[in-house]
Amino acid sequence: MNIVTTLDGPTARISPCGEVDFDTLPPLRAAADELPPQVTELQWDLSRTAFMDIAGLHLLFGPGSGPRRRTTVTGLRDQPLWLLLTAADANPDVFDLARLLPDIPPARFRPAAV
Repeated sequence: MNIVTTLDGPTARISPCGEVDFDTLPPLRAAADELPPQVTELQWDLSRTAFMDIAGLHLLFGPGSGPRRRTTVTGLRDQPLWLLLTAADANPDVFDLARLLPDIPPARFRPAAV
């Protein structure tokens, strides 16, 4: 997996290239953990990620993704978006997509058939 991190003042963008699974979760977490303390906004650019399994939910909603940094996601492709929508439909209190996907209207937070 290739991971590109771009810093712009208090904002960081992490752009992985490849699948997000339990093999790639440690380096992705490390990329976020290594960000300087002045970074208050983290954007995951998943435009080069065609597949994400439950490890992606751990990455985006697990420890380290909490209130210390505002975390958003951009560039979601069909399967990762489907996974997020399905998780939010199953447990909306845990998987708060309004926080993670501020550019998508809440009415869109319905799983689509794949």
